[in-house]
Amino acid sequence: MPMLNERKYTIETEQETDGRWIAEVIEIPGVLAYGDTLEQAQANVEALTFRIMAEEIEENTSNTVFGFSNIVFSLS
Repeated sequence: MPMLNERKYTIETEQETDGRWIAEVIEIPGVLAYGDTLEQAQANVEALTFRIMAEEIEENTSNTVFGFSNIVFSLS
């Protein structure tokens, strides 16, 4: 059985002055998302990260072996 690839991403969050939350995946420049709550911002940025990964697979631009990966998000 092939070994799974593990991708680890760090999510940094901050509350804006208008009350909204912003979440950013540090390992992927430009990947950030807003939400009305901390949880919503985190969920939005995770969903965006999965969309980017899917696009990499579709366009065959990923630097990893294709297949299932173990994806880990950690909050900083």
